[in-house]
Amino acid sequence: MGLFQKDVARMIGVSEDCITYWENKRSLPLIHHFPAIIKFLGFNPFKKDGDTLSIRIQNYRIEHGLSHKKMGRRLRVDGSTVASWEKDTFSPNKSIQKLLLKILSTA
Repeated sequence: MGLFQKDVARMIGVSEDCITYWENKRSLPLIHHFPAIIKFLGFNPFKKDGDTLSIRIQNYRIEHGLSHKKMGRRLRVDGSTVASWEKDTFSPNKSIQKLLLKILSTA
């Protein structure tokens, strides 16, 4: 694309050093940067394939730049509960499933 790191950094909303570190695998982007990265690239490089509820939750979180904790706040559950749903360790109860499906269908 012929862009300089400073241009990409400005478009994503991070420092030039951040871009350098990401390129050199010295650090990874934080989840709250994911939406801007996805927008910049024009596709989601973090997206998981599949249509299970756990994968849909993960993809929603990633696309919206939400940590487990922030996603949990939206659903009024603990962040570790969201993580357990993503790992398929536990399943959300019926009322949470209904809310999740509503949220995921609008994404």
